[in-house]
Amino acid sequence: MNKSFWGIFVIALGVTGIIFIALFQTITNTDEHNSHALKEITEAAMWDAVDDAYFRQNGEIAINREKFVENFIRRFAENANKSTKYKIDFLDISESPPKVSVRVSSTVAGQVTAMLGRGDVVNYGISHRIDAILESPY
Repeated sequence: MNKSFWGIFVIALGVTGIIFIALFQTITNTDEHNSHALKEITEAAMWDAVDDAYFRQNGEIAINREKFVENFIRRFAENANKSTKYKIDFLDISESPPKVSVRVSSTVAGQVTAMLGRGDVVNYGISHRIDAILESPY
């Protein structure tokens, strides 16, 4: 009888460990995806928002604020995880010299099921911020 309880304990401990590994893997993958996507999308949106007319007149690179926001949101929506809610904050956008500060916050929900069948939803907030300056060889 004593050894059977130890067996049940080991199995329960293994199942609980697998649940926690799956939960933290989801959080880690979301965190890594958001950080890489934020960096790449910010750079691409800044290049898309370069104001060619201003460059021809003044010889300096400047970005159009509205085009940057539009391109950033479009690109982020294409790459975002559909099951995650995001909040995008544009903290600072300077047109000339081109500089942006963007923060993307997301909430990851994971369900932890106990051995008794009761499920608890655990929410984790992940926030990424990037400050980017557009540099060019011109």
